[in-house]
Amino acid sequence: MEIWEAIIVGVVQGLAEFLPISSSGHIVLTQMLLGIQENSLSFKVVLHLGTLLSVLIYFRGSLWRLCQSLWTREMVEERMMILWLGVATIPAVVAYKFFGDTFKAAYGNPVLVSGLLLLNAGLLFVPKLLKHKTAKIGAKSSLWMGVGQALAILPGISRSGSTIAAGLFSGVKAEKAAEFSFLMSIPAIAGGFVLTLKEESDKLGGWGAAIDACTSDAYLWGACASAVVGLLAISLAMKVVKKGKLEYFSYYLIVASISGMIYFSMNPV
Repeated sequence: MEIWEAIIVGVVQGLAEFLPISSSGHIVLTQMLLGIQENSLSFKVVLHLGTLLSVLIYFRGSLWRLCQSLWTREMVEERMMILWLGVATIPAVVAYKFFGDTFKAAYGNPVLVSGLLLLNAGLLFVPKLLKHKTAKIGAKSSLWMGVGQALAILPGISRSGSTIAAGLFSGVKAEKAAEFSFLMSIPAIAGGFVLTLKEESDKLGGWGAAIDACTSDAYLWGACASAVVGLLAISLAMKVVKKGKLEYFSYYLIVASISGMIYFSMNPV
């Protein structure tokens, strides 16, 4: 892979991972449109590392408070947040365990991926139909958001979009739902990073070979692009959610979905 190709895919990853437009779907379609024949697990590992870094930097204050709560008795709410993050992770783990092969098969069908972007657009309209709520994160809301994250294993369904919509649906205040959604991404991205790195290690015959495969110049440039753009995307997404304008992304998704279905139906890959 050329450096410029890695940077383009990294930019798409950084934007689409945190904006509610689906990173997996956009990367699949971007690579197919540009003719980038790069399906390396190592590249996926490095891109995940870039976006993980961006969310760790942006939410470093919240993460530090969660850590402090482990030895500070008075920080009950923060300790409960750790529990709810664990609950929210369970649905995706179960879904991937039992339906992982089905999810993976969808990546090879660009028409289906384009169609799922349309479904994602519909999900973003859901919060607009709901009354303003101010509930805190709890068992019910974390489980609903976990189900949203499980659905987002499908390429074309946004993890941030589906989880924020699920949080708002369960009554959580918009800003809290957005923050919890991005904190949820840490175990999700980290878990995907470890699993993918292990797959690459098994494929190449060892962890050393897998790490070497991840450190090419092009891959590292892609990771840097995804990290920098990811920070900007998180900031933009938080502002949009606070203003209650999540559905704005739906208009883009509708156009992208219809265009993708038409293009890939006429130009099969």
